[in-house]
Amino acid sequence: MQQYSALSFDVYGTLIDWEAGIASVLRPWAERHGAGLDDEALLLAYADNEAAVERDCPQLVYPEVLQAAFRRTAKDLNLPVNDTDIQALGRSVPDWPAFADTHEALSRLKQHYQLIILSNVHAEGVAGSIQRMDVVFDQVLTAEAIGSYKPSARNFQFLLQKVGEAGHRPAQLLHVAQSLFHDHVPAKAAGLDTVWINRRHDKPGWGATPNPGVAVQADLTFPSLAAFADAVDAAFAAV
Repeated sequence: MQQYSALSFDVYGTLIDWEAGIASVLRPWAERHGAGLDDEALLLAYADNEAAVERDCPQLVYPEVLQAAFRRTAKDLNLPVNDTDIQALGRSVPDWPAFADTHEALSRLKQHYQLIILSNVHAEGVAGSIQRMDVVFDQVLTAEAIGSYKPSARNFQFLLQKVGEAGHRPAQLLHVAQSLFHDHVPAKAAGLDTVWINRRHDKPGWGATPNPGVAVQADLTFPSLAAFADAVDAAFAAV
């Protein structure tokens, strides 16, 4: 743990409960139309559509991605959707809740490392989420600023450039994320060490995150951010 000087974080799925946020909009919509789908089924239907929009339309800001993905999901499920529903999802990001351990764990990690955000969400959405986390980050890098969405290699090249400008070598950066698809596959391809915060360790399937489609091995795995912070604290205490 002592070899690293900075941690880069995926936010949504790792620090912010994006599945709860998305489901809070999709669930009442599906119930109104008698779909009989639980949250897991809705998230599974939604996941590949969001990833496809991000891949095919990198010029869209994240609220537009959410709206386009919602339209595709409604079509796949053969359910009607109106502009009010779609706009509700598009503007929902700042309302998505932080995980219960996020603030406390980040506060502890900040004692040892610089903290960097590498997010697929737009600047306004991330700003709202940072307020919920109540932690000051040293850098905030968004897809809106980069011009592409993870898992594009371009996002990780941008990350390495920015951490290099801040004085960190690639070997001093540890990437922390839940999504194997969005983060671990491209981060490992970029030569980064990674920590998998497996928020879905007690749930079946992939949820709102697409199947990575390839084998990938994180360097460390923890069921929560708090467990990771515990390991970091123990490592530094042992020095």
